[in-house]
Amino acid sequence: MAFYEHIYIARQDVSAQQVEEITANLIKILEENGGSVASKEYWGLKTLAYRIRKNRKGHYSLLNIEAPHAAMEEMERQMRINEDILRFLTLRVETLNDGPSVMMQKRDRDDRSDRRPRR
Repeated sequence: MAFYEHIYIARQDVSAQQVEEITANLIKILEENGGSVASKEYWGLKTLAYRIRKNRKGHYSLLNIEAPHAAMEEMERQMRINEDILRFLTLRVETLNDGPSVMMQKRDRDDRSDRRPRR
């Protein structure tokens, strides 16, 4: 089986609980087709770079998946049907990351010590 990173954006009108329900449905589809989800992350409501179907914001979610290609095709087919999902992107990767994604890592503001003060 192959490894995938899958990100989707849900409409701003849905609640965080509804996004979790969408994620649970996607996981169910994958498991029915022989796949599994290694980890899932909810990144929250973020502003989009441009309007998508009259939405300025969207709920971002990440899934790290180990599944056969047929399971991914079925999940993506179901996502195209779902009106609450604005966009999605699936990337095939060599290995899955164990820790949190870059979006979930806390940034340290003290990393700016190498900069010169402004004059």
